[in-house]
Order: sequence, then C-alpha cells, then structure tokens
Amino acid sequence: MTTDNTYNGWSNYETWRINLEIFDYFDISDYSKDPYELSKQLQDYVEEVIFIDVPDGLAKDYAGAFIRQANFYEIAEHLVADWKYDNEEEEEEDDALQL
Repeated sequence: MTTDNTYNGWSNYETWRINLEIFDYFDISDYSKDPYELSKQLQDYVEEVIFIDVPDGLAKDYAGAFIRQANFYEIAEHLVADWKYDNEEEEEEDDALQL
C-alpha cells in the first residue's frame, strides 16, 4: 500500500501552508536566486516571523515541528521560477518599447 502525502501539488501540507501564508506574493529581489541558498534564507525568515516574542513552551515546540516538516527547497525553486518568469516578461516589454 502506498501513501500519498502530497498536498495541492506540494510535497506536503506544511510546505503548501507555509508557502501560501508566508510566501504568497513574496518578493525575492533582495534574496539569493540559488534555490539552495534561498531555501536557507526562507527558513530563517519563517523562524523569525513565527518565533518573534514567543515564549518557550508547547506551542513553540509544535510550531517548530511544523516548520521542520516544510520543504523550503521546493518553495525556493517555486519562488525563483516565478521571479525569472516575471523578469523575463519585464525584459520583453522593455524591448518592445525600445522598438
């Protein structure tokens, strides 16, 4: 028996949820475009957002466990692809205006 843990096209629920609620419309212009490096930056960002002023305890432990299940590399690949697509469109528009 196989168990499919994918969720809405993402590797798991945690990845989908973090991408949706934290990185939807996230601008990576000031971040690395290398998916590996970006994935580390994204994970640090999420931990800062989630754990700011959160006292140690059960809720923090559960949040940490949730975050550790997310595939930040997958999110980074998605954000880099979107960034490249958006910038290619802008370049094409700029080229058309110059003609």
